[in-house]
Amino acid sequence: MPRWLPRAMVLALALYAVFQLGSWAFHQLIGLLINVLIAFFLALAVEPAVSWMAARGMRRGLATGLVFLAVMIVAAGFVTLLGSMLAGQIIKMVEGFPDYLDSVINWVNTHFHTDLRRVDIQEGVLRSDWLRNYVQNSATGVLDVSAQVLGGLFQLLTITLFSFYFAADGPRLRRALCSVLPPARQAEVLRAWEIAVNKTGGYLYSRGLMALISGIAHYILLEVLGVPYAPVLAVWVGLVSQFIPTIGTYLAGALPMLIAFTVDPWYALWVLIFVVVYQQFENYVLQPKLTSKTVDIHPAVAFGSVVAGTALLGAVGALIAIPAVATLQAFLGAYVKRYDVTDDPRVHGHRGPRTGPGLLTRARRLWDGRAGAGGPKKPGPGEGPS
Repeated sequence: MPRWLPRAMVLALALYAVFQLGSWAFHQLIGLLINVLIAFFLALAVEPAVSWMAARGMRRGLATGLVFLAVMIVAAGFVTLLGSMLAGQIIKMVEGFPDYLDSVINWVNTHFHTDLRRVDIQEGVLRSDWLRNYVQNSATGVLDVSAQVLGGLFQLLTITLFSFYFAADGPRLRRALCSVLPPARQAEVLRAWEIAVNKTGGYLYSRGLMALISGIAHYILLEVLGVPYAPVLAVWVGLVSQFIPTIGTYLAGALPMLIAFTVDPWYALWVLIFVVVYQQFENYVLQPKLTSKTVDIHPAVAFGSVVAGTALLGAVGALIAIPAVATLQAFLGAYVKRYDVTDDPRVHGHRGPRTGPGLLTRARRLWDGRAGAGGPKKPGPGEGPS
Protein backbone atom coordinates (compact mmCIF):
# COMPACT_ATOMS: atom_id res chain seq x y z
CA MET A 1 0.00 0.00 0.00
CA PRO A 2 1.40 3.43 -0.86
CA ARG A 3 2.23 5.60 2.10
CA TRP A 4 0.00 8.45 0.87
CA LEU A 5 -3.14 6.30 0.51
CA PRO A 6 -4.13 6.14 4.24
CA ARG A 7 -3.70 9.89 4.55
CA ALA A 8 -5.79 10.46 1.43
CA MET A 9 -8.54 8.19 2.75
CA VAL A 10 -8.56 9.96 6.11
CA LEU A 11 -8.63 13.35 4.36
CA ALA A 12 -11.53 12.25 2.11
CA LEU A 13 -13.52 10.99 5.10
CA ALA A 14 -12.81 14.21 7.01
CA LEU A 15 -13.95 16.33 4.06
CA TYR A 16 -17.09 14.23 3.71
CA ALA A 17 -17.82 14.63 7.44
CA VAL A 18 -17.29 18.39 7.23
CA PHE A 19 -19.61 18.57 4.20
CA GLN A 20 -22.34 16.61 5.99
CA LEU A 21 -21.97 18.77 9.09
CA GLY A 22 -22.14 21.96 7.03
CA SER A 23 -25.18 20.72 5.13
CA TRP A 24 -26.96 19.83 8.39
CA ALA A 25 -26.09 23.20 9.93
CA PHE A 26 -27.26 25.05 6.81
CA HIS A 27 -30.63 23.29 6.82
CA GLN A 28 -31.02 24.01 10.52
CA LEU A 29 -30.15 27.70 10.12
CA ILE A 30 -31.91 28.40 6.82
CA GLY A 31 -34.77 30.13 8.63
CA LEU A 32 -32.34 32.44 10.42
CA LEU A 33 -30.43 33.13 7.20
CA ILE A 34 -33.65 34.12 5.42
CA ASN A 35 -34.53 36.45 8.30
CA VAL A 36 -31.08 38.03 8.10
CA LEU A 37 -31.47 38.49 4.33
CA ILE A 38 -34.84 40.20 4.81
CA ALA A 39 -33.36 42.39 7.53
CA PHE A 40 -30.44 43.35 5.29
CA PHE A 41 -32.70 44.52 2.45
CA LEU A 42 -34.95 46.33 4.93
CA ALA A 43 -31.88 48.11 6.31
CA LEU A 44 -30.86 49.07 2.78
CA ALA A 45 -34.35 50.48 2.23
CA VAL A 46 -34.24 52.78 5.29
CA GLU A 47 -30.57 53.69 4.80
CA PRO A 48 -31.27 56.90 2.77
CA ALA A 49 -33.67 58.28 5.38
CA VAL A 50 -31.33 57.38 8.25
CA SER A 51 -28.31 58.90 6.49
CA TRP A 52 -30.29 62.06 5.69
CA MET A 53 -31.16 62.60 9.36
CA ALA A 54 -27.65 61.62 10.51
CA ALA A 55 -26.13 64.19 8.13
CA ARG A 56 -28.13 66.88 9.91
CA GLY A 57 -26.67 66.18 13.32
CA MET A 58 -28.95 63.46 14.67
CA ARG A 59 -27.39 60.36 16.18
CA ARG A 60 -27.63 57.41 13.83
CA GLY A 61 -29.21 55.12 16.40
CA LEU A 62 -31.89 57.68 17.24
CA ALA A 63 -32.57 58.31 13.54
CA THR A 64 -32.96 54.58 12.92
CA GLY A 65 -35.30 54.28 15.88
CA LEU A 66 -37.49 57.13 14.62
CA VAL A 67 -37.73 55.58 11.15
CA PHE A 68 -38.69 52.17 12.52
CA LEU A 69 -41.16 53.76 14.92
CA ALA A 70 -42.88 55.54 12.04
CA VAL A 71 -43.02 52.30 10.02
CA MET A 72 -44.50 50.38 12.96
CA ILE A 73 -47.12 53.07 13.64
CA VAL A 74 -48.24 53.01 10.01
CA ALA A 75 -48.35 49.20 9.95
CA ALA A 76 -50.24 49.00 13.24
CA GLY A 77 -52.77 51.59 12.07
CA PHE A 78 -53.34 49.73 8.81
CA VAL A 79 -53.81 46.37 10.58
CA THR A 80 -56.18 47.95 13.11
CA LEU A 81 -58.32 49.60 10.43
CA LEU A 82 -58.40 46.46 8.31
CA GLY A 83 -59.29 44.32 11.33
CA SER A 84 -62.12 46.65 12.34
CA MET A 85 -63.48 46.60 8.80
CA LEU A 86 -63.41 42.80 8.62
CA ALA A 87 -64.97 42.50 12.07
CA GLY A 88 -67.76 44.89 11.09
CA GLN A 89 -68.46 42.96 7.91
CA ILE A 90 -68.50 39.64 9.77
CA ILE A 91 -70.93 41.02 12.35
CA LYS A 92 -73.12 42.38 9.60
CA MET A 93 -73.12 39.03 7.80
CA VAL A 94 -73.95 37.15 11.02
CA GLU A 95 -76.81 39.52 11.84
CA GLY A 96 -78.25 39.26 8.34
CA PHE A 97 -77.77 35.50 8.00
CA PRO A 98 -81.26 34.57 9.33
CA ASP A 99 -82.96 36.85 6.78
CA TYR A 100 -80.77 35.46 4.02
CA LEU A 101 -81.58 31.90 5.11
CA ASP A 102 -85.31 32.69 5.15
CA SER A 103 -85.13 34.05 1.60
CA VAL A 104 -83.33 30.91 0.41
CA ILE A 105 -85.88 28.64 2.15
CA ASN A 106 -88.78 30.57 0.61
CA TRP A 107 -87.23 30.28 -2.85
CA VAL A 108 -86.72 26.52 -2.43
CA ASN A 109 -90.28 26.02 -1.13
CA THR A 110 -91.75 28.02 -3.99
CA HIS A 111 -89.85 26.36 -6.82
CA PHE A 112 -89.65 22.78 -5.53
CA HIS A 113 -92.95 22.65 -3.59
CA THR A 114 -91.30 21.66 -0.31
CA ASP A 115 -92.18 22.53 3.29
CA LEU A 116 -88.83 23.48 4.79
CA ARG A 117 -88.55 25.51 7.99
CA ARG A 118 -85.61 27.35 9.44
CA VAL A 119 -86.00 25.64 12.82
CA ASP A 120 -85.73 22.19 11.25
CA ILE A 121 -82.61 23.15 9.33
CA GLN A 122 -80.97 24.63 12.43
CA GLU A 123 -81.68 21.51 14.49
CA GLY A 124 -80.38 19.28 11.70
CA VAL A 125 -77.15 21.24 11.47
CA LEU A 126 -76.60 21.33 15.23
CA ARG A 127 -77.13 17.57 15.56
CA SER A 128 -75.00 16.61 12.56
CA ASP A 129 -71.79 14.61 12.95
CA TRP A 130 -69.72 16.83 10.67
CA LEU A 131 -70.35 19.87 12.90
CA ARG A 132 -69.24 17.91 15.95
CA ASN A 133 -66.09 16.73 14.17
CA TYR A 134 -65.40 20.24 12.93
CA VAL A 135 -65.62 21.68 16.45
CA GLN A 136 -63.31 18.99 17.80
CA ASN A 137 -60.76 19.55 15.05
CA SER A 138 -60.96 23.31 15.55
CA ALA A 139 -60.35 22.91 19.28
CA THR A 140 -57.36 20.69 18.55
CA GLY A 141 -55.96 23.16 16.01
CA VAL A 142 -56.08 26.12 18.39
CA LEU A 143 -52.70 25.12 19.82
CA ASP A 144 -51.18 24.87 16.35
CA VAL A 145 -52.52 28.29 15.40
CA SER A 146 -51.20 29.78 18.65
CA ALA A 147 -47.78 28.26 18.02
CA GLN A 148 -47.74 29.68 14.48
CA VAL A 149 -48.73 33.11 15.75
CA LEU A 150 -45.98 33.06 18.39
CA GLY A 151 -43.48 31.86 15.81
CA GLY A 152 -44.48 34.67 13.44
CA LEU A 153 -44.10 37.25 16.20
CA PHE A 154 -40.65 35.91 17.09
CA GLN A 155 -39.64 35.98 13.42
CA LEU A 156 -40.87 39.57 13.11
CA LEU A 157 -38.91 40.55 16.23
CA THR A 158 -35.78 38.89 14.84
CA ILE A 159 -36.06 40.71 11.51
CA THR A 160 -36.67 44.03 13.26
CA LEU A 161 -33.64 43.67 15.54
CA PHE A 162 -31.28 42.64 12.74
CA SER A 163 -32.49 45.37 10.40
CA PHE A 164 -32.13 47.94 13.21
CA TYR A 165 -28.53 46.91 13.88
CA PHE A 166 -27.69 46.83 10.15
CA ALA A 167 -29.08 50.34 9.63
CA ALA A 168 -27.76 51.89 12.85
CA ASP A 169 -24.27 50.34 12.56
CA GLY A 170 -24.01 50.58 8.77
CA PRO A 171 -20.73 52.55 8.74
CA ARG A 172 -19.19 50.26 11.35
CA LEU A 173 -20.25 47.20 9.36
CA ARG A 174 -18.72 48.64 6.20
CA ARG A 175 -15.49 49.42 8.04
CA ALA A 176 -15.29 45.88 9.41
CA LEU A 177 -15.85 44.46 5.94
CA CYS A 178 -13.32 46.74 4.27
CA SER A 179 -10.67 46.08 6.93
CA VAL A 180 -10.08 42.56 5.58
CA LEU A 181 -9.85 43.62 1.92
CA PRO A 182 -7.15 45.37 -0.12
CA PRO A 183 -7.79 49.01 -1.12
CA ALA A 184 -8.90 48.16 -4.68
CA ARG A 185 -11.47 45.65 -3.41
CA GLN A 186 -12.63 48.10 -0.76
CA ALA A 187 -13.62 50.62 -3.45
CA GLU A 188 -15.59 47.96 -5.34
CA VAL A 189 -17.39 46.80 -2.19
CA LEU A 190 -18.33 50.35 -1.22
CA ARG A 191 -19.53 51.04 -4.76
CA ALA A 192 -21.68 47.89 -4.74
CA TRP A 193 -23.08 48.84 -1.31
CA GLU A 194 -23.99 52.33 -2.54
CA ILE A 195 -25.70 50.92 -5.64
CA ALA A 196 -27.66 48.45 -3.51
CA VAL A 197 -28.80 51.24 -1.17
CA ASN A 198 -29.90 53.47 -4.06
CA LYS A 199 -31.72 50.73 -5.93
CA THR A 200 -33.45 49.18 -2.92
CA GLY A 201 -34.44 52.48 -1.37
CA GLY A 202 -35.52 53.89 -4.70
CA TYR A 203 -37.60 50.81 -5.45
CA LEU A 204 -39.45 50.92 -2.14
CA TYR A 205 -39.94 54.68 -2.19
CA SER A 206 -41.26 54.65 -5.76
CA ARG A 207 -43.59 51.80 -4.81
CA GLY A 208 -44.76 53.76 -1.80
CA LEU A 209 -45.51 56.80 -3.97
CA MET A 210 -47.45 54.67 -6.47
CA ALA A 211 -49.33 53.06 -3.57
CA LEU A 212 -50.30 56.54 -2.35
CA ILE A 213 -51.53 57.60 -5.80
CA SER A 214 -53.42 54.33 -6.26
CA GLY A 215 -55.01 54.62 -2.84
CA ILE A 216 -56.20 58.16 -3.49
CA ALA A 217 -57.67 57.23 -6.88
CA HIS A 218 -59.54 54.22 -5.54
CA TYR A 219 -60.71 56.16 -2.49
CA ILE A 220 -62.33 58.75 -4.73
CA LEU A 221 -64.12 56.02 -6.71
CA LEU A 222 -65.35 54.16 -3.62
CA GLU A 223 -66.47 57.37 -1.95
CA VAL A 224 -68.42 58.41 -5.04
CA LEU A 225 -70.12 55.01 -5.20
CA GLY A 226 -70.93 55.12 -1.49
CA VAL A 227 -69.07 51.90 -0.65
CA PRO A 228 -68.51 51.56 3.12
CA TYR A 229 -64.98 51.55 4.59
CA ALA A 230 -63.65 53.47 1.59
CA PRO A 231 -60.44 54.73 3.34
CA VAL A 232 -59.42 51.27 4.55
CA LEU A 233 -60.19 49.66 1.19
CA ALA A 234 -58.18 52.36 -0.59
CA VAL A 235 -55.16 51.72 1.65
CA TRP A 236 -55.58 47.98 1.08
CA VAL A 237 -55.61 48.40 -2.71
CA GLY A 238 -52.61 50.74 -2.70
CA LEU A 239 -50.36 48.56 -0.55
CA VAL A 240 -51.30 45.12 -1.85
CA SER A 241 -51.22 46.10 -5.53
CA GLN A 242 -47.74 47.60 -5.23
CA PHE A 243 -45.91 45.38 -2.77
CA ILE A 244 -47.18 41.96 -3.90
CA PRO A 245 -45.72 41.32 -7.35
CA THR A 246 -47.62 39.92 -10.34
CA ILE A 247 -50.88 38.92 -8.60
CA GLY A 248 -51.13 41.85 -6.19
CA THR A 249 -53.52 43.78 -8.42
CA TYR A 250 -56.04 40.94 -8.51
CA LEU A 251 -55.82 40.32 -4.78
CA ALA A 252 -56.19 44.04 -4.08
CA GLY A 253 -59.24 44.47 -6.29
CA ALA A 254 -61.10 41.42 -5.00
CA LEU A 255 -61.93 42.84 -1.56
CA PRO A 256 -63.38 46.20 -2.77
CA MET A 257 -65.40 44.34 -5.38
CA LEU A 258 -66.83 42.04 -2.70
CA ILE A 259 -67.77 44.93 -0.41
CA ALA A 260 -69.25 46.87 -3.33
CA PHE A 261 -71.29 43.81 -4.34
CA THR A 262 -73.00 43.86 -0.95
CA VAL A 263 -74.19 47.40 -1.71
CA ASP A 264 -75.11 46.97 -5.38
CA PRO A 265 -73.92 44.34 -7.91
CA TRP A 266 -73.45 47.07 -10.52
CA TYR A 267 -71.03 48.84 -8.19
CA ALA A 268 -68.82 45.75 -8.22
CA LEU A 269 -68.73 45.92 -12.01
CA TRP A 270 -67.74 49.60 -11.90
CA VAL A 271 -64.96 48.81 -9.44
CA LEU A 272 -63.69 46.02 -11.72
CA ILE A 273 -63.65 48.34 -14.74
CA PHE A 274 -61.84 51.05 -12.78
CA VAL A 275 -59.22 48.60 -11.48
CA VAL A 276 -58.46 47.34 -15.00
CA VAL A 277 -58.29 50.84 -16.51
CA TYR A 278 -56.14 52.22 -13.69
CA GLN A 279 -53.78 49.26 -13.97
CA GLN A 280 -53.18 50.04 -17.64
CA PHE A 281 -52.61 53.71 -16.81
CA GLU A 282 -50.15 52.72 -14.12
CA ASN A 283 -48.27 50.25 -16.32
CA TYR A 284 -47.85 52.51 -19.35
CA VAL A 285 -47.84 56.04 -17.93
CA LEU A 286 -47.18 56.24 -14.19
CA GLN A 287 -44.74 53.43 -13.50
CA PRO A 288 -42.22 54.19 -16.30
CA LYS A 289 -41.89 57.80 -15.13
CA LEU A 290 -41.48 56.97 -11.44
CA THR A 291 -39.16 53.96 -11.77
CA SER A 292 -37.02 55.05 -14.74
CA LYS A 293 -34.36 56.52 -12.45
CA THR A 294 -34.60 54.03 -9.60
CA VAL A 295 -35.25 50.54 -10.97
CA ASP A 296 -34.70 50.72 -14.72
CA ILE A 297 -35.09 47.07 -15.75
CA HIS A 298 -37.05 45.50 -18.56
CA PRO A 299 -40.56 44.24 -17.61
CA ALA A 300 -39.71 40.74 -18.84
CA VAL A 301 -36.59 40.70 -16.66
CA ALA A 302 -38.61 41.93 -13.69
CA PHE A 303 -41.23 39.22 -14.19
CA GLY A 304 -38.59 36.52 -14.59
CA SER A 305 -36.77 37.69 -11.45
CA VAL A 306 -40.02 37.56 -9.47
CA VAL A 307 -40.71 34.01 -10.68
CA ALA A 308 -37.15 32.93 -9.86
CA GLY A 309 -37.22 34.60 -6.45
CA THR A 310 -40.53 32.93 -5.63
CA ALA A 311 -39.15 29.53 -6.64
CA LEU A 312 -36.08 30.01 -4.43
CA LEU A 313 -37.38 31.79 -1.33
CA GLY A 314 -41.14 31.97 -1.70
CA ALA A 315 -42.85 35.28 -0.89
CA VAL A 316 -39.60 36.71 0.49
CA GLY A 317 -37.83 36.07 -2.79
CA ALA A 318 -40.67 37.71 -4.72
CA LEU A 319 -40.32 40.88 -2.64
CA ILE A 320 -36.54 41.25 -2.86
CA ALA A 321 -36.07 39.88 -6.39
CA ILE A 322 -36.57 43.14 -8.29
CA PRO A 323 -34.22 45.36 -6.18
CA ALA A 324 -31.63 42.55 -6.13
CA VAL A 325 -31.70 42.19 -9.93
CA ALA A 326 -31.65 45.98 -10.37
CA THR A 327 -28.60 46.20 -8.10
CA LEU A 328 -26.81 43.43 -10.00
CA GLN A 329 -27.65 45.04 -13.34
CA ALA A 330 -26.38 48.45 -12.24
CA PHE A 331 -23.21 46.96 -10.74
CA LEU A 332 -22.40 44.98 -13.89
CA GLY A 333 -23.24 47.96 -16.08
CA ALA A 334 -20.54 49.97 -14.33
CA TYR A 335 -17.83 47.47 -15.33
CA VAL A 336 -19.03 46.27 -18.75
CA LYS A 337 -17.41 48.18 -21.61
CA ARG A 338 -19.89 49.32 -24.27
CA TYR A 339 -19.35 50.31 -27.90
CA ASP A 340 -21.26 52.34 -30.46
CA VAL A 341 -23.84 50.26 -32.29
CA THR A 342 -23.46 49.98 -36.05
CA ASP A 343 -26.05 51.63 -38.26
CA ASP A 344 -27.85 48.52 -39.43
CA PRO A 345 -31.58 48.05 -40.09
CA ARG A 346 -31.56 44.79 -38.15
CA VAL A 347 -30.43 46.67 -35.04
CA HIS A 348 -32.68 49.73 -35.24
CA GLY A 349 -35.81 47.79 -36.18
CA HIS A 350 -36.58 49.61 -39.45
CA ARG A 351 -35.37 49.44 -43.02
CA GLY A 352 -32.67 51.74 -44.26
CA PRO A 353 -33.09 54.38 -46.98
CA ARG A 354 -34.06 52.99 -50.39
CA THR A 355 -32.11 53.76 -53.54
CA GLY A 356 -34.68 52.40 -56.03
CA PRO A 357 -38.35 53.15 -56.47
CA GLY A 358 -40.69 52.19 -53.68
CA LEU A 359 -43.42 49.62 -53.75
CA LEU A 360 -46.16 52.19 -54.33
CA THR A 361 -44.23 53.73 -57.25
CA ARG A 362 -43.68 50.35 -58.91
CA ALA A 363 -47.37 49.44 -58.49
CA ARG A 364 -48.42 52.73 -60.08
CA ARG A 365 -46.08 52.21 -63.05
CA LEU A 366 -47.41 48.69 -63.52
CA TRP A 367 -51.01 49.95 -63.46
CA ASP A 368 -50.24 52.69 -65.98
CA GLY A 369 -48.60 50.15 -68.28
CA ARG A 370 -51.57 47.82 -68.22
CA ALA A 371 -54.01 50.67 -68.79
CA GLY A 372 -52.00 51.84 -71.82
CA ALA A 373 -51.89 48.34 -73.30
CA GLY A 374 -55.67 47.82 -73.06
CA GLY A 375 -56.70 51.32 -74.29
CA PRO A 376 -57.26 52.59 -77.88
CA LYS A 377 -54.23 52.62 -80.13
CA LYS A 378 -52.88 56.08 -80.87
CA PRO A 379 -52.39 57.02 -84.56
CA GLY A 380 -48.88 56.84 -85.83
CA PRO A 381 -46.99 59.55 -87.70
CA GLY A 382 -48.58 60.31 -91.06
CA GLU A 383 -51.83 58.54 -90.18
CA GLY A 384 -54.91 60.58 -89.77
CA PRO A 385 -58.42 59.70 -88.83
CA SER A 386 -60.30 57.83 -91.58
